[in-house]
Amino acid sequence: MEYQQAAQWAAQHLESYRKDPSGWSGCKRSNNITISWRPSNVFRGNLYRAEGILAAKPKNVLKCIVPETGGLREKWDDNVTKLAVVESINNNVCVLRTTTPSVLMNMISPREFLDVVLVQENEDGSKMTAATNVEHHLSPPQPNYVRGLNFPCGCFVIPVPGDPNKTHLLSFFQTDLGGSLPQKIIESFFPRSITGFYGNLANAAVTLVV
Repeated sequence: MEYQQAAQWAAQHLESYRKDPSGWSGCKRSNNITISWRPSNVFRGNLYRAEGILAAKPKNVLKCIVPETGGLREKWDDNVTKLAVVESINNNVCVLRTTTPSVLMNMISPREFLDVVLVQENEDGSKMTAATNVEHHLSPPQPNYVRGLNFPCGCFVIPVPGDPNKTHLLSFFQTDLGGSLPQKIIESFFPRSITGFYGNLANAAVTLVV
């Protein structure tokens, strides 16, 4: 599957997740963020759904999550150490390498992810990022990292009617961290990580965007 097709495939999955309310189990609610999950239909793991209202303009939220080499996300996302665009396919699609730090007292060692990422505007006025794992000859697995795999994941940046200074952020995460991690560690990591993602993003969209 070539990169543009893979990006569209990921976007189609995200649209279907957005429209399908069935099968979700609530697992965490905090700081006006609701996180739920259900078994993934594309890998042996869980698909996580998160949503909340951020006190920031949609365009500023989007600036904080767009894929860029050395972009803003390196500054605010605790789960990202480095971003690098490996190849720009067109104005809306790129191949992105992301590295992450060790977490949970080094129980999860540093990871690297290689994804094709699509950024687009939808007919309803929302903006969307969609990503899924790919391979690229310029970015083979590195020896100091475990190669993880993201399956269709991303965010919908949705304007809040009547309030241009707020954003409804709907996100989907489904990641195979690789290695041989116990399921309990994985299940404890993701809700905590997603909660931190929302809190840090809300702050960054106000303080980092000029």
